[in-house]
Amino acid sequence: MSQSLLQLRGIHKRYGPVHVLRGVNLDLNAGEVLALIGENGAGKSTLVKILTGVVPFDDGSIELKDKNHRFQNAQASQAAGIMAVHQETVMFDELTVAENIYVGRYLKRGVYIDWPSMHLGAQEVLNYIGARFTSKELVKNLSLAERHLVELARALSQKASIVILDEPTAALSQAEIRDFYGIVRKLRADEVGIIFISHKFDEIFSVADKYLVLRDGMTVGAGEIVNTTEQQLVKLMAGREIDQIYPKVHSQLGEVVLNVVGLTHPTEFHNVSFTLRRGEILGFYGLVGAGRSETMRAIMGLNPNATGHLEMCGKRLVVQKPGDAIAAGIAYVPEERQRQGGILSFSVQHNISLAGLKHFANMGWLSHSKETSISHRMIERLRIKTSTQDTLLSGLSGGNQQKVVIGKWLGLDPQIVILDEPTKGIDVGAKQAVYQLIVEMVNQGLAVILVSSELPEVLNLAHRTIVMRRGLQVAEFSKEDVRAENVVAVASGLDKSHTVIEEVSA
Repeated sequence: MSQSLLQLRGIHKRYGPVHVLRGVNLDLNAGEVLALIGENGAGKSTLVKILTGVVPFDDGSIELKDKNHRFQNAQASQAAGIMAVHQETVMFDELTVAENIYVGRYLKRGVYIDWPSMHLGAQEVLNYIGARFTSKELVKNLSLAERHLVELARALSQKASIVILDEPTAALSQAEIRDFYGIVRKLRADEVGIIFISHKFDEIFSVADKYLVLRDGMTVGAGEIVNTTEQQLVKLMAGREIDQIYPKVHSQLGEVVLNVVGLTHPTEFHNVSFTLRRGEILGFYGLVGAGRSETMRAIMGLNPNATGHLEMCGKRLVVQKPGDAIAAGIAYVPEERQRQGGILSFSVQHNISLAGLKHFANMGWLSHSKETSISHRMIERLRIKTSTQDTLLSGLSGGNQQKVVIGKWLGLDPQIVILDEPTKGIDVGAKQAVYQLIVEMVNQGLAVILVSSELPEVLNLAHRTIVMRRGLQVAEFSKEDVRAENVVAVASGLDKSHTVIEEVSA
């Protein structure tokens, strides 16, 4: 029998009249991976905040290594051996990896910082997790995947016995995900207890030993992962069967609304050309770093060094800044919702109205009634879980934050909507709502560019799929001809039989 690390019994948490957690129980043993599963708003984030000392619980008990705990702050939780690696990395870009790993607890020799010991300790833990960069590298030079490794190294450097991994692979490529699986298995072999939060069922069944499902703040299912199926977990999460996640697309394709010719950036992408028709969903697929997001930012005027030719509805479109694209009727939902899509310290209402303030104004003054009306309509349409329109965006779950960011654009009546990883980090129920929204948009005559690392999304929704690799547009598939194995092979460079542009250095 493995040693019991953590026991939660009857955990309750209330925010005023809202009962967020209702008697949650949890058991975690040493050398075990527990998948914490639930739709956005189910209570997962609140439970993590309680375990990491960010918020106190109201009732119940936490027993860690046979001792009762009530963490007063994050430092107390860390001292007890609990560390979290979050989906959204928070780091100091201008500091080195070692400085970020030891931030707030620098090693000292007398009154001076002990730099040699810090770099030695940081490098040891980096070697342990297989990092390919050194402790002296500046964080600003690291990729998103490497930043996640720094977060993990920070946790392991404090000799954590329990590590919480919150959507750790949301922005990783397939190769990086496989590497991450190896790290998780290594931690498990070293008797570290892991709470693994993910909306990707293939990941859950690949690495987890047990599962715990939350719904509406309550434990609705728990057990061994080998004794359950994806369908059973989905039913526990949603309280219903979800037989058809992807809605049928019945839109009629119309005239060309966007023509992109020879879009090029000196270092990020080269000679990207495509057309987009009214009522069409155009998928963009590729591994992380393929240049998809950079291409979309160039269309929006966010990549100033890009060159090329844009036409909208047959007329030349010059985009020098995002306002030019927005005025032309192009909306853009970015991949990083917290840093680029919304303002966490603003309310839900103010975030929804943010992109179109002039549309909600009378003679230069913001109309509170118009702003409230559009906010209420988007909350209902997207089924955003929030107590009021005045709730801060930071107080919503990740999936509901994403819905707010999408809803921000819909009141502007755009002709083209660019969705960059729109379901990143959200649960199956929220994904279904986003898919339905995409289908509704094209049925109403909008054109959608869907950038996604989730291959089933583009296979099931897109009329056409463009594949990018290393900054190049390397293949295009129609819905009738697309096959998952072919798309993956082209995206990874293993198959060039469908390549329409020879691979050259960008």
